[in-house]
Amino acid sequence: MIYLLIVLALILVWVIYTYNRLVTFRYRTSEALSDIDVQLKRRYDLIPNLVETVKGYAAHEKNVFEDVTKARAAVAQGGNPLERDSAENMLSGALKTLFAVAENYPNLKANENFLKLQDELTDTEDKIQASRRFYNSTARDLNTMIQIFPMNVVANSFGVKPVKFFETSSEAEREPVAVKFQS
Repeated sequence: MIYLLIVLALILVWVIYTYNRLVTFRYRTSEALSDIDVQLKRRYDLIPNLVETVKGYAAHEKNVFEDVTKARAAVAQGGNPLERDSAENMLSGALKTLFAVAENYPNLKANENFLKLQDELTDTEDKIQASRRFYNSTARDLNTMIQIFPMNVVANSFGVKPVKFFETSSEAEREPVAVKFQS
């Protein structure tokens, strides 16, 4: 009888330990998703300053500004970063086009304000990519734990579900940006 109680106690301790690990990884995944959101918000806030700086030099590139504004408005519609992924990808493409247009204006490329904004956006894009990689690695770890026996028994018992990975959602994002200058 004592051996049975010891075995049951060990099983209970293991279930508690496993459940706590699953909770920890769920929170890490949520934190990683939140980190992505913070960086996307930072980029969102920098864009109007960048557009205004470029407008002074490239006023006739109206379509580029409209595309950036539309993409930014699509991002503003809300949701978590996974739900806004296609809008964020559209915004990234519009920003790439904006930077490509800026290459055609030597005075703009030398403007200190533009250079600072460009550096900040580049830094933010790097942080977004790092946050997405971190999210994907924590999602991978959580999803692996959920699927490995005997942890999957505990995960299923407590309703722990797999999470989605961040993926490039369109072929357009994988392609180089095509820039057409208007005369």
